[in-house]
Amino acid sequence: MKRTHFIKLLAATPLAAAAMNLSDLNKLSSGFEKTNRLPVLFVGHGNPMNALLDNPFTQSLRKTGEYLRSNYRINAILVVSAHWLTKGSFVQASTAPETIHDFGGFPQELFDAQYNAPGSPEYAIEVPKLAPTVKTTTDWGLDHGAWTILMHLFPKADIPVFQLSIDYYDKPMDYHYKLAQQLKALRERGVLVIGSGNVVHNLRMSMEALQKGNDTFVYDWATEFDTWVGEKLSKGDYASLTDYGKAGNAGLLSVPTPDHYIPMLYSLGMTNPGEEFINTYEELTFGGISMRTFKIG
Repeated sequence: MKRTHFIKLLAATPLAAAAMNLSDLNKLSSGFEKTNRLPVLFVGHGNPMNALLDNPFTQSLRKTGEYLRSNYRINAILVVSAHWLTKGSFVQASTAPETIHDFGGFPQELFDAQYNAPGSPEYAIEVPKLAPTVKTTTDWGLDHGAWTILMHLFPKADIPVFQLSIDYYDKPMDYHYKLAQQLKALRERGVLVIGSGNVVHNLRMSMEALQKGNDTFVYDWATEFDTWVGEKLSKGDYASLTDYGKAGNAGLLSVPTPDHYIPMLYSLGMTNPGEEFINTYEELTFGGISMRTFKIG
């Protein structure tokens, strides 16, 4: 199985493709009413094929989505995905984001899959107001970190979705946690925030385990680090997770590159002290991939 990592460096673009102009959007967004505070999610998205599979992981996503729809008014969904890495921070503000198939070596059925949710430019333009370093763009859609999980969480694709990129190339880990803290108010405007990555994501060593034909093998270091993160989460010690090196060699092996780890920091940074933490799914798979998924609030 081959996998390509699709990285696109973006520059801010006008909202020319939006149905309403910027002035109209600002008038609309200024009238947003407060809602009950929505929870925040982190999803370990794992294999893109999960988009098409019925397994314990996808079943847990469907259950979570049903719970959220039954208990909250969700006006829009903001996803921070491991697969939108940029120089600078951007928020996607088109009216109809495309489904991006940013991978290779999978069955045609996966490339044919579409998640045709509307975009949310009216909520996207709220992001730079809260965090001025973020710029709007229409040069992105929904990458597989977003749509493969949304197909199970909200299969009707009837809730507007937009993405926030990860300023990846020269920022320390606590930058992402602190940026997320600036965006907490979105949760009280009907925006469901979802970080999508993996706590443990060593793809090279996972491929080595698969090539040996051992589908159930899990590296000791992966178990050690996933357990370490789980303990910090259960204690509400979120800030310390900005330094995965504190876990020693297990942390360095589990996070050889931080792209899949950073989305969790956005989810954690969006929370308030004392909010309820619930693990909704836990599994280590393919030797070194953690599917840990949780809800806070």
